[in-house]
Amino acid sequence: MILIAAGSNLPFCRRDSQLIVSSAFQALGRMVEVRRVSSLYESPAWPDPADPVFVNAVAMVETQMQPEALLAALHAIEAGFGRRRSVRNAPRTLDLDLLAYHDERREGDGLTLPHPRLAARDFVLVPLCEIAPDWRDPATGETASTLLARIGPGDVRRIAEK
Repeated sequence: MILIAAGSNLPFCRRDSQLIVSSAFQALGRMVEVRRVSSLYESPAWPDPADPVFVNAVAMVETQMQPEALLAALHAIEAGFGRRRSVRNAPRTLDLDLLAYHDERREGDGLTLPHPRLAARDFVLVPLCEIAPDWRDPATGETASTLLARIGPGDVRRIAEK
C-alpha cells in the first residue's frame, strides 16, 4: 500500500485549500492509479494556530514508480500549485508527503519511509483511518487505528461536502 498525505492552508490562483487538495489528487491521478481518497478534514495550523487552518486528506495509490521518482512527482505537483519552500512549517499552498511505500523502511538521502512523523500527526491519522484503519506501520507493526487511539483526533474535523 502506498499512502500520500496532502495539506494546504493558503490559496493559489483563486483556488481555496479544499479545491487545491482535491485538484492535487486529480493531478496525481494522471501519473499513478489513485485507489482511494479520504474526505477532506480541517485542522489548526501548527506550530502557529494563528495561521490559516489546514485542509488535509490522504490517498491510497498504486504505481510502478520507485519511491524516489514518486517523491519527485509529488514535489513537481506541489510546485505546480505554487509551493515555495521557505521556513519550515510555514503556511503553504500545497504539501504532499509520501507516508508509506508498501512495507519499505529506509532512512536518508532525503527520503525516510515510513514518514518519520506520521504516528504523531492527528491530521494525517484521522483521514488515514477513514480509508485504511488496518494499515500497519512497517516500523512498529501498529495499525493506523492504534496510532490514532494513542494520540486522539485532536481538533481535526471532517469538512462537509459542498
